[in-house]
Order: sequence, then structure tokens, then C-alpha cells
Amino acid sequence: MKKLLVYLRDYKKETVLAPLFKMLEASFELFVPLVMAAIVDVGIKQEDTPYILRMGLVLVALGLVGLATSVTAQYFAAKAAVGFAAKLKHALFAHIQGMSYAETDRTGISTLITRLTSDVNQVQSGVNLVLRLFLRSPFIVFGAMIMAFTIDVKSALIFVVTIPALSIVVFGIMLISIPLYKKVQAALDKVLGITRENLSGVRVIRAFHQETKEQERFSGYNDALTKIQMFVGRISALMNPVTYIIVNAAVIALIYTGALQVDTGRLTQGEVIAIVNYMSQILVELIKLANLIITVTKAFACAKRIEAVFEAPTGVHIYTEKELGGEALAEKDAPAVVFEHVSLRYPAAGADALTDIHFTANRGETIGIIGGTGSGKSSLVQLIPRFYEVTGGRVLVNGQDVRTYQTEELKDRIGIVPQKAVLFSGSIRDNIRFGKQDATDAEIEEALMVAQAKSFVDEKEGRLDFVVAQGGKNLSGGQKQRLTIARAVVKKPDILILDDSASALDYATDAALRKAIRELDGRTTTFIVSQRTASVLHADKIIVLDDGEMVGIGRHEELLASCPVYKEIYDSQSTGRKESEAV
Repeated sequence: MKKLLVYLRDYKKETVLAPLFKMLEASFELFVPLVMAAIVDVGIKQEDTPYILRMGLVLVALGLVGLATSVTAQYFAAKAAVGFAAKLKHALFAHIQGMSYAETDRTGISTLITRLTSDVNQVQSGVNLVLRLFLRSPFIVFGAMIMAFTIDVKSALIFVVTIPALSIVVFGIMLISIPLYKKVQAALDKVLGITRENLSGVRVIRAFHQETKEQERFSGYNDALTKIQMFVGRISALMNPVTYIIVNAAVIALIYTGALQVDTGRLTQGEVIAIVNYMSQILVELIKLANLIITVTKAFACAKRIEAVFEAPTGVHIYTEKELGGEALAEKDAPAVVFEHVSLRYPAAGADALTDIHFTANRGETIGIIGGTGSGKSSLVQLIPRFYEVTGGRVLVNGQDVRTYQTEELKDRIGIVPQKAVLFSGSIRDNIRFGKQDATDAEIEEALMVAQAKSFVDEKEGRLDFVVAQGGKNLSGGQKQRLTIARAVVKKPDILILDDSASALDYATDAALRKAIRELDGRTTTFIVSQRTASVLHADKIIVLDDGEMVGIGRHEELLASCPVYKEIYDSQSTGRKESEAV
């Protein structure tokens, strides 16, 4: 939690004023029983109506001043808590944006979303309650006891017994329930994770008619969460009846003791009423304090989980050629991309995803990468922009190991279209400018032509100003893919990576796209990842992957003669096309 408090430093004034105004409110509250005692002992006893009215106005004044101070304290507490949460969310989001693919995979997307939303909100509530109640509740408890002693020592001794008894019950229940609340939060994480999976994969679930299975799976985790919440709820529910039993027993003792002393003339009726009121104030504040500690405990647990995200490394280490033991080539003479016996194993994986990949891609060449599902095609191209670290060998871009590039410098050279077409809410122009912030409309139009997207953009109302819904929900799959291709092309990169980014396009559009890409600047090296042989047919080199190993490299005709895996893929797709044409 201490590491997160740095985000409160801009709210020092609010963090001081909020508890001070709360203590001021508590001070006025402690005077109320004394005024009530005066009304009973003087006004009612002597039937002095003007005195009762004056004291009533004093009560109203105390209430109004207390309300004003309470609202002021709430304002400062809310300002500090909300401002703190806003700064924390900004910092956490920026940190997550800087995490590597490997670290994001290790932590989990659903976990990061929970940390950024639910956990931050819990910490915000903790900060708010601490500023409002952390000083107020102890101040009321001890203040009420001291005020009771000023009225009558003998009656106040009941407080000395009652307060420890109440504290044992309240804090005992709290200590039992705190570990259970941590389990509740962990169970909630699981439910949120399953919910996210189901929402993101709803089409797949419906396509395979797995609704019932997923409902049962969700119900299992949700029932577990419900059971533990009910269990901890039952324990917490003991607090009110037990504390009220203790307080009512104390009130009975106070009334009995007070009655005896009233009878002997040592106490007045008003003073007995004041002492009983102080007992009620103590009960309320102890319960508030217990709830505060439970909330703060939850906030501390959430804060630790947020800190764990902050402790996850961001970015990647930039090496020197000397550290890697390699030697850089002259950039003007070097090939665009070289894989030197590269291997890749994902974190916590049991086997390599790629093994001994070795090839050279010269400038201006088109490299096709083909293979079955799970053969490592996407893993291979993700090593070029250094989304993942090689575990063996090295990857060179323009003769320089990718691990020696500054991140921005490397990404400026590369345009990548990921496997999943992702668009953001905003205009078509804004989405394409993700690739190049200062792209002109002329450059955007050129990129749309290359991506074969101009035809459908012309049909949209407002053309470049057409508003794309979040995730591109108001566009078809092929339209989304073409816009993501335009986004990568607009920056005119040295290396263009199309990671199975034309799967939703028909063969004619795919062919026109590949033709337009070949006509780009002759020094652009293009990597086309696909499961279609038609997409890589005319590539200068085709790399065939099978279970993470490179089983063939060459042109189409060469591979048909020398690579059984490629021939099998080609024959199966050729047969499929002929059968569909016959139908």
C-alpha cells in the first residue's frame, strides 16, 4: 500500500482537512447529550418553555454546524480518494501498456482488467473511509467515555467493562472474517475470468452448442462464490445481535445504577440520559470502526495485487552487440531479416514452440509462411518486432540483432497486421492514423487503395469520417481486415508482416491485395502468414512449418517436388476448390 500512496501526494491538503473536519463534527456530536441533559434537568423539570426552545435551537445549530462540517469533510475525502484512484488508474494503465507480450500472457488479461477496475475501486473506497472515519471513530469512543466520567465516575466504570467487551466481539468477528473476505475476492476473480471468456467467445460457444456446458461451469464457480460469501456473511451477521445484547445489558446496568443515584440525589435524570446516549454513540462508532477495518483490509489485499502488477517488468532490456557476443553487419549491405538457428519457448511451456529456424529474407522479397494450425507461424513473425524473446539463436533486422534496437526504432521499421483484426471506436481516419500519427488524407487514400479498402470506404457516409464502432462491430470481417492492413501500410515500413490477415477475403480480393503489395516500394520486405497456398503461391520464398520446425523453404514449384507437407496442403486445398467449383 505504501507504494501506492505516492499518488496521494497531490492531495496533501485534502488528506489533512478531511479528518480534521470529521473530528470537528465529532466534537459537536459529543455536546448533544449535555444539551439534552440540560433540557431535561432545567427546562422540563422547571417547566421553563423558553429555556427548552433556546436549548432546542442550540441542538438545531449543533446539527447544522455538524452537517456543514460533515459535508465539507466528505467533499475533501471524496476529492482525495477519486483523484488518487484516477492517478493510480492512469499509472497502472500506462504500466500495463508497457508490459511485454510474455508478461501480459503470464499475468492474464482478465486479471489485469480486474486489477484496473475492481481492485482500484476497492482501494479508492478504503482511502475514502480512512480519511472520514479513521480518526473520528476512536475520537468519539474515547471522547464519549471521558465525557461520561465528567458526569459520574461510578456510572462511567460500566463503560470500562463494556468497551473492551464490545471490542473483543467486534474485532474478533473481524479477524475471523478478514481471511474469508480474501477468499471471496479470489473466487470473484475466477467468476470474472469465466465471464470474460464467455463474453469474448460467445460466437464459438453458440457455434458448438456449448451453452449448457458453459452455464454449468459458470454456475459451479458462482455457487462456490455464493457459498463462501454466505458463510462469511453469517459470521459478520453475528456482530449486530451480540453487540446489541452487550450494549443493552450495559444500558440496563446504567439505568439501574443511575436510578439508585438519582434516588439518593447524586445524579439527575438528564445526566442519566446523557450517559445512556454516550453508550449508544460508542456502539455506533465501534461498528463503524469494524466495518472500516474490514474495508481497509480488503483495500490492502487489493493494493498488494495492484503492486504485484507494478512489480512486473515493463519494456525489454536493450543489449549491446558485445553483450550478445555477435557482430553487426553494415546496414546497407545486410539482408532485411535473418533468422540464425532461432528457437522459442514460451514462459512455463513444456516444449519449444519453434526449433532451429534458419533463413534469410533479402530486401524487397516476399516471404510466405505456411503450415497447419499450431505449427508456429505467428510465433515466428512475432520474433521480428521482438514481441517475444528468442530462447536460442538470434534474429537480425538490417544486420542488427533485434535485442540491440531501441523499441521505438525497431517498431518504426516494421508494419504488422495481427491475426485478429482490432479496430477502435472513432473515425476511419483515426484508426488508420494509428499506423502514422501525421498521415495526410492523400497518404490514407493511397493506403486504402493498396489494402483494397477504397471501394467499401467510398460507400460509407462521410468516407474517412465514418465512425467505426468499438471493435469494428459495424463492419464485416473482410472490411476490418482491409482497414488493419491499410493501417500498417500507411507508415510505409521497411518490413511488412501480414499475419493471416486476409483469411476473411475472397480469392479475388486476396489476389488484388497481394498484387498491390508487390508493387509497393521495392525495398519493402513482406512476410505473408497464411494457411492458403494461394496466398503464398507467388512469394520469392515459402517457409513451411510443421510442429515448430522448418520442414521446407523455396519457391512453390520447388516445394511441390521436395516438401511432402507443402504438397499435402496444396493438394487438399486444390481438391477442395475443384469440388466446390463442381458443386
